Order: sequence, then structure tokens, then C-alpha cells
Amino acid sequence: MIKSWLVIGGVAFVVALAANLITPSDRKWFERLRRPRWLIFEPAIPIIWTVIFICGAWSAYIIWESSPGTTNTWLLMGLYLLLEIVTIAYTPVMFRLRSLKVGTIIGGTGFIVGLLLTLAVLRTSAWAALLLVPYLLWSPIGTYTTWEMLKLNPQDA
Repeated sequence: MIKSWLVIGGVAFVVALAANLITPSDRKWFERLRRPRWLIFEPAIPIIWTVIFICGAWSAYIIWESSPGTTNTWLLMGLYLLLEIVTIAYTPVMFRLRSLKVGTIIGGTGFIVGLLLTLAVLRTSAWAALLLVPYLLWSPIGTYTTWEMLKLNPQDA
């Protein structure tokens, strides 16, 4: 039987691959955008998101192991999956549509889903909820940054 942590990690990895569904012209569009002067941490963003996704997968593992296979656990796994899909969709959807407004909306949606998931898992495991806090802290920063970029690049709304 395949270990639950391997399945959870594998699903998270496969979904994360969708972030690469961008073209060179999409990337050029994003690179030419003006950024806020305070955005000095941009090179660290991939590392930050990697840590956040590891924490999310670990949280999902804790929830799965607490009550494997129950209806409630499957529903929570669905919420974890939805959160990852919304989070990963930010880059390819915003790049493809060339719309910072869409990116801001996706970022805000991710925060709401993340908050709902955190509150839902808190009843089962405080540790699982705590592992979602990095997402809840970082997601608004990314969303705010996109919103600030929207003001600097109104032609790319």
C-alpha cells in the first residue's frame, strides 16, 4: 500500500507543475511590469512558496492520518486541493490573461479558501491549522503586491 504522505506529496507536486504552463511571451509581459520600490524580496518568492507548499502538504498529511478515509477527511482533502489549485492558478491565469486585476482576485480568493480550510482543520488538529499559518501570512502580501503593481501598470489591469 502506498503511504499517505507519498500520495499527498505526489498530488501536490503534480498540481504544482501547472504553474509552468506559461509561454515565453507571458514571462516577458510580467518581467516588463513596473514593481513597487519596496519589492526587494522578489528573488526569495520561489523559496517562500516552496516552504508554504511543504507546510500545506504536511498539514494535509496530519489531517489524513487523524481519520483516514472518512467523509469529513475526504472533504478536507478536497479543500486542500482547491487551495492548491487556486494558488497555482495565479501565475498561468494572470500571465495568460495579462491581467493584474485577475491576479489580485485569484490571490484574494486563495486567502479566503486558506482561511476557511484553516478554521475547518482547527477542530481536528491545532498543528495542522498552525502549518497553514504561513499561507495565511504570505498570501495577503502577494495579493497586496499584485494590487500595488496594478496601480503602477494601469494598462495591464
